[in-house]
Amino acid sequence: MSISRRQIFTGSAATAVGLAVGGVLPTLGATPASAASSTGTAGRPLRPFPPLKDDPNGILALPEGFSYKIVTREGLTDMSFGQGKTPGMHDGTGVVGMKHSGLTFILNHESAPHAVTHGVPHVPGTVYDPGAPNAGGCTVVTTDPEGNLTGQWVGISGTIRNCAGGVTPWGTWLTCEESSNRAGSTWSAGGQTGTYQKDHGYVFEVFPDPSGAQLPKPIKAFGRFDHEALAVEPKQRRVYLSEDASGPNGLFYRWTASQGRLEKGIADQLGDTEGTLEAMQIRLDDGSIVPDVAYITSAQLGRPFNVTWVPVPDRDAKTTPTRLQFADGTVTRGKKFEGVWSNGDGCYIVNSYAFATADLPPDAAKHDGMVWFYDYKDETITLVTYFPHNPFSEGEGVNPKYADMTFDGPDNVTVTPWGTLVLAEDGARASHVLSSVPGGPTYAIARNQLQIGTSNGNPTYSEFTGPTFSPDGKVLFVNIQTPGITLAITGPWQDYLR
Repeated sequence: MSISRRQIFTGSAATAVGLAVGGVLPTLGATPASAASSTGTAGRPLRPFPPLKDDPNGILALPEGFSYKIVTREGLTDMSFGQGKTPGMHDGTGVVGMKHSGLTFILNHESAPHAVTHGVPHVPGTVYDPGAPNAGGCTVVTTDPEGNLTGQWVGISGTIRNCAGGVTPWGTWLTCEESSNRAGSTWSAGGQTGTYQKDHGYVFEVFPDPSGAQLPKPIKAFGRFDHEALAVEPKQRRVYLSEDASGPNGLFYRWTASQGRLEKGIADQLGDTEGTLEAMQIRLDDGSIVPDVAYITSAQLGRPFNVTWVPVPDRDAKTTPTRLQFADGTVTRGKKFEGVWSNGDGCYIVNSYAFATADLPPDAAKHDGMVWFYDYKDETITLVTYFPHNPFSEGEGVNPKYADMTFDGPDNVTVTPWGTLVLAEDGARASHVLSSVPGGPTYAIARNQLQIGTSNGNPTYSEFTGPTFSPDGKVLFVNIQTPGITLAITGPWQDYLR
């Protein structure tokens, strides 16, 4: 690995060795921040976040000095232009614009037709598949600089299970369908039945523009599979995409343009077979391929592995899903490839967990979460955060005594303006928003208190999704998926994240 303005930091056995990188949201053209490490950007030890204090309103536990406000809430807040109430199933989110008058972010809604009461309505100019009513999609949300709601409208509709996605360098949002349903297949939910009229499993671009100025057209060049998230390389010629799938486990992909640079209006810019879609192979020192990421453990924290790529034979998966087009051992698989976020030098990639028999090879190590850093220039991948498996995280037995120190199931990820990470948990126990220093400690910065049920006598809480910072670092937006709520959290972030 080259050492330019990227920097390697060594730590104690507890923190191992970490890759420390800096940067802010590339979408807004900001300059990279100083590299972050477990000693902080100013050379001083990072301050742990204060203990979480329970919320008297029973929604969000936060540290002393932090507060939240509700931006949108499923079925309660009104959308603009008479488009109805805020849809539910909040998921991946990205801030795509900042002006003196406020912020714009785009919000995924991970739903299938009539799976929830408030799906995304079919607004003219936004509809992809008329056969997917009251389903998933995206809404465009505007706030003032403090995170107070000023507007919300539909950006795309008629898509399904819009899970995560990624911001672009030109200020739009790429939303990913975590589904690969075919045209002609049927759905049934909420007392309704229907038939999909179009294929699903694509990436779509959503603009921070009115509903009538959208382009609900799939970017078929990026492949058809159970997409989770993606990151666009700053040179705008490559896109890195994750797949959340099992039986067999999913893959991590790279799309490379054959000519030119990506820009706004990708779906019209690219032909269906434009560029090259490839799957990742992690290589050991002897050149052999690691068949599953679970073979790499905390013992390898901070160690870069070489990566090679192999073309996907049929990116549209006409007869065989893309991940099944490769024999085991010829690519590197992983249970629940989830969040992806670029910092300019590379992208962070999350694998949420692997502990059940079907989750990983029988001789691989169980884990409750992994975060990787892929270096664009060096074409290496490095494990920077690792959560060892805790059997209590499987949902059996009693709750862990120290809930705010027991983490599992990282999902969405974002890079903070100071170069550290914020992770959203989708685990079996308490649900947290986490501050994570690559190669260093992880702290709880919020806990969901909105109980939605019980399991084995223990309370259950919905996952957090879509963490994304305002470029000035003042507001962290994050969602509770069920019931769908977007929260704007403010406080002295710079005291703990830099």
